[in-house]
Amino acid sequence: MNETVISVVGNVATAPVYRDLPSGPSARFRLAATSRYWDREKAAWTDGHTNFFTVWANRQLAVNAASSLSVGEPVVVHGRLKVRMDVRDGQNWTSADIDAVAIGHDLSRGTAVFRRTGRGEAPATPDRPEPNWETPPATSESESQRDAPEIVMT
Repeated sequence: MNETVISVVGNVATAPVYRDLPSGPSARFRLAATSRYWDREKAAWTDGHTNFFTVWANRQLAVNAASSLSVGEPVVVHGRLKVRMDVRDGQNWTSADIDAVAIGHDLSRGTAVFRRTGRGEAPATPDRPEPNWETPPATSESESQRDAPEIVMT
């Protein structure tokens, strides 16, 4: 099975659209990726061509993306590239979609705070506010030990 897997660094261009479908949660947003190059004549960085991609996320990635991303934020998207060609009103249209496997904020351009979603706990969505994160849920000692990395000293 040959797939084109890509990683794209860019900015969220549209607000994520979240939908609960019979097959599970789905979210999509547009990603703008602009190349930059050093222009020696101007002695400054110059923007090049901007590519736009429609990013599709499914299941838990869709829920987390919808509650975490806003327009203008820098992100890194990793997934499968799908190029579609359509005919609309007699015109040929080509669009590039990314079926996302991973989405994250670009930490070279800012900071972020990561919050792990609990087991069986749905994270905040646009229609459900974020829970109180001040006091973490109680866990048994064996559960916290099982999730902790093992450290071996020799």
